[in-house]
Parts: sequence; C-alpha cells; structure tokens
Amino acid sequence: MNWSEQDVDWMKAALAEAALAAGGGEVPVGAVVVADGEIIAMGHNNSITATDPCGHAEIVALRSAARRIGNHRLPGATLYVTLEPCVMCAGAIAQARVGRVVFGAYDSKAGALGSVEDLSDSRALNHRFEVNGGLLADECGNLLKEFFAPRRG
Repeated sequence: MNWSEQDVDWMKAALAEAALAAGGGEVPVGAVVVADGEIIAMGHNNSITATDPCGHAEIVALRSAARRIGNHRLPGATLYVTLEPCVMCAGAIAQARVGRVVFGAYDSKAGALGSVEDLSDSRALNHRFEVNGGLLADECGNLLKEFFAPRRG
C-alpha cells in the first residue's frame, strides 16, 4: 500500500497516544480519529486505570469523537490505531459508521480485521468499512514488545 504523508503523521499521533498508555502501565495502544483532514479525537488504552473492560484505545477515541461532533455516528471518519482492532472494537467501529480503519501492527491472537477474523465485511455487522493494515507496523509492534518483555521475564 502506498501511504500518504498524512497517514504516516496520523499514525505517529496514535503512537504518541500509545506511549502515554505505556507510561501509565497500560498496554501501549493508541488511536486517533480523523475527519475532514483533522484529528478530532485521540485515545489510548485505559482499561486498568479506569477499571473499564471497554477501555480500549479505539473505544476511548470513538467516544471522544462522538462527543465532540455531537453525534454517535462518524461517517467518513478514519480511525488510526497502532494495533489491529479486536472483535469488540470492530463492532464499535461498525456502530459508529467509521469509513476507514488504518492500523499498525497485526494481532495474530485477537485481530478482528484480517488476522484471526475479518469483520470489516461481515454480514453480521450492519456497516462495511475500508481496512488498511501495516502502517508503521514495526514501530507499533516494537512498542508492544518492549512493554511486554519485562513482564514475560
């Protein structure tokens, strides 16, 4: 895939969010929502600090974007996230009517946009969206590896 300079810049913003998560002891995943050429929301994992099983970066960013625009639907928006979304997040992306998802690292254990499942074109969801994976995959994956290395001994 030929990534635009803006795609790279927005993924770098998601990586900065992921670093914030790591600094707080959370799994380093970050996300940004872009609409009309600008970032309208950012988020990072906060499941532990918020005591919230839904505290994934994607959900945090989608909630913030919806509040900002005053609508639970985000048609035409692009979600940039450092790790391939899980099933829960893929469902939220469909419910929000996001137009495009760009992710960094593939998730061979729980990825729901191509690795384990592909819900982007599932008849089980009432919205289809474009998916582009692998942007800055090494940087995104290395952040996760560095976070987990001392925890796995």
